[in-house]
Amino acid sequence: MYRKAAVTTVSNGSYLQGQANGRLPSMDSEQPAQEGKVVLKKKVTLLRGISIIIGTIIGAGIFISPKGILKNTGSVGMSLTVWTVCGILSLFGALCYAELGTCIKKSGGHYTYILEAFGPLPAFVRVWVELLIIRPAATAVISLAFGRYILEPFFMQCEIPELAIKLITAVGITLVMVLNSTSVSWSARIQIFLTFCKLVAILIIIVPGVIQLIRGETQHFKNAFAGNDASVMGLPLAFYSGMYAYSGWFYLNFVTEEVENPEKNIPLAICISMIIVTVGYVLTNVAYFTTISAGELLLSKAVAVTFAERLMGNFSLAVPVFVALSCFGSMNGGIFAVSRMFFVASREGHLPEILSMIHVRKHTPLPAVIVLHPLTMIMLFTGDLYSLLNFLSFARWLFIGLVVAGLIYLRYKRPDMPRPFKVPLFIPALFSFTCLFMVALSLYSDPVNTGIGFAITLTGVPAYYLFIVWDKKPKWFRNFLDKLTVTLQILLEVVPSEEDQKS
Repeated sequence: MYRKAAVTTVSNGSYLQGQANGRLPSMDSEQPAQEGKVVLKKKVTLLRGISIIIGTIIGAGIFISPKGILKNTGSVGMSLTVWTVCGILSLFGALCYAELGTCIKKSGGHYTYILEAFGPLPAFVRVWVELLIIRPAATAVISLAFGRYILEPFFMQCEIPELAIKLITAVGITLVMVLNSTSVSWSARIQIFLTFCKLVAILIIIVPGVIQLIRGETQHFKNAFAGNDASVMGLPLAFYSGMYAYSGWFYLNFVTEEVENPEKNIPLAICISMIIVTVGYVLTNVAYFTTISAGELLLSKAVAVTFAERLMGNFSLAVPVFVALSCFGSMNGGIFAVSRMFFVASREGHLPEILSMIHVRKHTPLPAVIVLHPLTMIMLFTGDLYSLLNFLSFARWLFIGLVVAGLIYLRYKRPDMPRPFKVPLFIPALFSFTCLFMVALSLYSDPVNTGIGFAITLTGVPAYYLFIVWDKKPKWFRNFLDKLTVTLQILLEVVPSEEDQKS
C-alpha cells in the first residue's frame, strides 16, 4: 500500500532525503527559476503563527458551554483557579514544543518529534490513528457546530433539521479544504480575520463584565470558594476539561518549515498566543459571573447568549454568528496544520507517496489536504463521532506526553543539538507527568471506552509491519500503485517538492 521508507539520517534535527522519483514537468516555466521552485514556501509570519494557535484553540466551547470545570469543582473560586492553572500548564507544554520546533526545524508536529526521539514505529502509529479516525472525527464535530450555529438565525422559532445541519456542514468542510488547496496566503489571511473575530467576540463579553465589576456587581464572588464540595474525581475531571479547552497550542509546530525565522517566531507566537488565550478565558469566565450565578450558568444551554440577553438585549442575536465564525476558524486552522503532518509522514515513507507532492502552480500540499475530505464526509454522515472521540481522547495525551518525554530524552541522547530556545528541565518533567495523569484519569474514569481506543491505536502496529516493513509485495501490486500515483499526479497537477529531489 505504501512505499518503503527511505533510510534517513539526521543533521541538526533535519532529515536528509534520498532521490525521489516520478516528477512531472513544471507547468510554471514562465516564472523565474527561483519563484517557480515547487516547494512549500515560508509564508507563515509571526502574526499568522499567532492566528493559527489562537484560531484553533478558541472554538465554540467558551461561548456555549464552559461549565465542565464549574460542575466538577463546585465553586466559582475553584473553577477560576482551575482555568488559570490549566492555562499555565498548557503554556508549559507549549514552551516544550517551542524548544522542539527550534531545534528540529521540520514540519509534522507530534509525528516528527516522536520519529526523531523514538523511531518509526510509534511515529507511524501516531499518524495512522490521526489519519483514519481522530482527525476526520474531530473535523466533523467542530464542523457540525459550525453548521448548527450558521443556521441558528434562520430557525429562531423551531428546531433546525438535522439533514440541513449536515448539508451545510458538508459545504463548510468542502469550502475549507478548497481554500487550503488553493492558497497558503489566503488561508492564512482568512485565519487572521477569523481570529480577530474571535477576540472581538471575547472582548464583547469581557468589557461589559469589567463595567459590571466597576459598578460593584460582585455578589456572585462572595464566598467564592463556598459551595458544593468537589468529589475525589471532581477536581481531576475539572482539570481534564480545562486542559482540553486549551488544546491546540501545538498546531504551529505542524508547519515549522513554512514559518519565517522559526528560531524567533515559534517561541514568540506560542508565548503571545497562550498569554492571550489564558487571560481571555479567565476574564470571560469572570465576566459571566458578574451577571450569571453559578447555578444559572450550569442550567444555561448557551452561556454567552444568556449573558448577552441580560446586558445587551437584541445584540444576543449576533452570538450564533460569532460562534459559527469561531468554529470555521478552528476548522481552517486544524486542516491547514494537520495536512502538513500527512505531508511529512508521506515524505518519510509512512503514507502513500502522492501525499508528499505539491501543486505545481499554487505551491500547496493539495493531496495531503483533500485526503481528509472523503474520510470526514463518511464520519459526518455515518459515524458515531462522539463515541469515536471518547475512544481516542486518551491517545492525544499519550502521544503529547511521549513527545515531551522525548524532549528530555533528546537532551541526553543528543546534547550537542543546537537549541536556540531552551526550557528549564522541570517544565517538560512536570508537563509529561501531567499527560501521564490525563491518561491514567481516562483509564480510571472510563476503562471500557479507553480500552477500545487503546485497541484501535494498537492496530497501527500490524499495519506498520504489513505496509512499511514488508518489502516483498507482489510485483503487480507495486506496478498498480506506481500507475495510480502517476495518474493522480496528472489529474491533480502535483509533483514532489524540489527540495526532496536533492540527494
